[in-house]
Amino acid sequence: MKKTIMLFDLTRGSKRIRELLVTGKTFVVLSICSMLFFVAIGIAGMAHQHSLSAPVSSMTGFAASVSSGFFGDMLEMEMPQFHSSKSAEELSGTQISSFLIRLMTDVNPSDPRSLIAGEIPGMSADESFLIAKGVGTDLNVWPEDNAPSQGDSNSNGNGNGSGNDPGLPGGLDEPTETPTPPTPTPTETSTPTPTPDNSGSEHTTGKDKVVFIYHSHSRESWYPELTDKNGDANSASKNITLVGARLASKLEDLGVGTTHSDTDYPTAIKDYDWNYSYKYSKKTVQEALASNKKLKFFFDIHRDSGRRKTTTVDIGGKSYAQVYFIIGHKNPDWKKNAEFATQIHNALEKEYPGISRGILGKTTATGNGEYNQSLADDSVLIEIGGVDNTLTESYRTADVLAKIIAEIYWDAEKVSATK
Repeated sequence: MKKTIMLFDLTRGSKRIRELLVTGKTFVVLSICSMLFFVAIGIAGMAHQHSLSAPVSSMTGFAASVSSGFFGDMLEMEMPQFHSSKSAEELSGTQISSFLIRLMTDVNPSDPRSLIAGEIPGMSADESFLIAKGVGTDLNVWPEDNAPSQGDSNSNGNGNGSGNDPGLPGGLDEPTETPTPPTPTPTETSTPTPTPDNSGSEHTTGKDKVVFIYHSHSRESWYPELTDKNGDANSASKNITLVGARLASKLEDLGVGTTHSDTDYPTAIKDYDWNYSYKYSKKTVQEALASNKKLKFFFDIHRDSGRRKTTTVDIGGKSYAQVYFIIGHKNPDWKKNAEFATQIHNALEKEYPGISRGILGKTTATGNGEYNQSLADDSVLIEIGGVDNTLTESYRTADVLAKIIAEIYWDAEKVSATK
C-alpha cells in the first residue's frame, strides 16, 4: 500500500514538474518575443528618424538613383504648375538596389569612399550628396568651398591680378552670338522645342524687378583671363561679377526685371574675412528684400574650383561652361529650393543636354550649408564653369540660363494668372 502511494506521489510530482517546465518555457518564449517586439519598434523608430534627418532620405536618394524624367514626373504629381519635359523611363533593378542600399546603410554603391566613410573621421558619407545628376556627371568630382590662398586677391584688396586685368567695357561685349539649342539628330526621340513667346517685346515686368543676382565670392576669376597665372584664379576687376552682369542684362532683354549686385566685399567690408562671405552677402539679400517686396528669384553666382575637363561641355560645336546647382541642407525648407533648382536643371537638360552637371546637396560638413537659401524658396547657388574656363564660355552659359529662367518665370506667371 505504501509503495502504491509513493508511486502515486512521484507521478503527481513529475507531472507538476512538467507543468512548471512548460509554463517556464512559455514564459521564456513570451519574454523573448516581447523583447524582440520592443527592440524592433525601437529600431523602426530610429530608422524613421534617421530617414527624416539623413541627407540620403527617401526623396533625395531616390532622385539621385533614377532618371531625370522619372523624377520630373514625381515632382509633377506634387506641383501641378511644374511640367516635366523628360519622358519617364522604367526603373532598373540596379537603380532600385542602389536606392535601397543607400537608404538602409548610407553606403553609396557609386562612391567607394562611402564604404569606409563611417570609420574614418572627416569622410562622412553625408558630407555632400547628389540630388539630381546631369549628363556625364562625375560623381566623385564635386564643387568645394575652397578659401583662397593667404595674400591673394580674394582675401584682401590688393592681391595678385587686382590691377592688371583689363575688364571688358560693361562686361557684356563678347560673345556676340546668341546660343541656340543643338538640332536633334534623326536618332533622337526629342521633339523640336517651340519658340517661346516670352520675349521682351511681348512680356515685361515693366519697372518691377523680380530677379536678384549677387556674388558671395565676388573675385572668383579664371586662369585664361589673368595676366598672372601662377596664383589663385581671383581678380578684383575681371571676375564672376561680369557673368552676373551678363545674366542680368539678358534677363532684362527678355522682359524680366533684374537687379544685379556686384559688391566687392573685400573692399566694402572693413577687416574682411573670407570665412564670413555668406554673412556679408546675406545682409545684401536682406536689404534687397526690404527695399523690394516683388523680388521672386535669387541667384548667388559663383565660379567652381574644378578643372576644365569637369566643367566644360561642347554643344553644337561651341564650348560652354557647365553649371552646378548647390542646395544647402542647413535650411530646414531646402526641398523647396531643390524643387526650384530642379525646374531649371530639367529645362537645361532638355534644350542643352550636358550643360548642367546636376544638383548637389551640401551640409555644414563641407561648407556654409545654408547659402542664404532660407531667405526665399526660389533661391539657389549656381556654379558657372571652373578656373580653366574663359569669359566667353561663361557668357554663353549665362545667355542660356537667362533664356531658361525667363521661360520658367513667365510660365509661373501664366499659372498665377489662371488661378
